Amino acid sequence: MSPFGISVALLTPFTESGDIDLPRLAAHARDVMDKGAHGVTLFGTTGEGASISFKERGPALGALTGAGIPADRIFMGLCATSLGDVLAQIDQAIAGGVTTFLLLPPFYFPGPSDAGLFDWHAALFARADARARFILYHIPQVTAVPLSFDLVTGLRAAFPERVVAIKDSSGNWENGRRLLDHGGIPVMIGDERLLHRAVPLGAVGSICGMANLHPARMRALFDTAREDKALSHEVDVIVSCPFIPALKLIMAQTTGHAGWERVRSPLVVLQDRQRADILGLLPEGR
Repeated sequence: MSPFGISVALLTPFTESGDIDLPRLAAHARDVMDKGAHGVTLFGTTGEGASISFKERGPALGALTGAGIPADRIFMGLCATSLGDVLAQIDQAIAGGVTTFLLLPPFYFPGPSDAGLFDWHAALFARADARARFILYHIPQVTAVPLSFDLVTGLRAAFPERVVAIKDSSGNWENGRRLLDHGGIPVMIGDERLLHRAVPLGAVGSICGMANLHPARMRALFDTAREDKALSHEVDVIVSCPFIPALKLIMAQTTGHAGWERVRSPLVVLQDRQRADILGLLPEGR
C-alpha cells in the first residue's frame, strides 16, 4: 500500500462512566474518512492507547468496521512491553481484519541497546501472524526509547516483508531527512509542520492528530506539499500544552459535544492559562 497518505490518529471519546463511546468513535472515523483522510489509526498515542485495555480493543475495531470503514484502511496501535501481550493484540486485530500495525518499542527498561531492540523485534516478527505488517514508531519524547537510524534500516533490511514503514514523530527534521535521503524504508512524518518539506523528498504520508480536526486540510497539505501556515501555528499552540487534552478540548468546542473533552487518568483536562490559549485558537462564538 503506497502511498499511505493521511491516517487520522483517532482521538478516543469516552462516556460519562469512562467507557469508550463506541458510536461516537465510529461516527468520527466515518466523518474524517468522508472528508478526505485515507485511513484511521486506532489507539496510538493520540488515542490514549496506553490507557486502553485489551478487552476494549476488539469492540472498538468492530464499531469501525461496522460503520463501513474498510479494515485495510485501519491501522492498529500496539502498546505493550511483553511479546505475549503484543502478540495477543495482533491476533485480536487480525481476527477483525486489520493487518497493519503501528508498533511501539518496549519502553519500560531504560536505555536498551540497538542489539536488544533488534532481538525484541526479531522475536516478535518470528512469532506474529504471517499476515501482520508493521510501521515502526519513533517517538522518543514519549517512550524514552529512540529508534536509531542503524536500527531502523537494519530491521527493514532484515525483515522487508514485515517492516513496511517508519513513523517518525520525533519532530527532529534532521532525523526524518536522513531516513528520507536513505530511501530504504517508506517514511511517515508525525509532525504536521514538517510534512510539506518531507513529501517532495518521498514521504509516503502521516499518522497525525491534527487530522482529527482538519482532515481535508491535512489531505490537501499532503497532496500539494504546500505548508498550511495557519495549521502550523495551531500545532505550535497545541503542543505547548498537553496535546491530547488540547485536541479534545477543540473537538468538544467545535462539535458541541462536551463529552469529547474527557480523558483517562493520568491525563487531566486543561485548566486556566492553557485552556485559554487553546480556546483562543477558535473563531469567536465557538
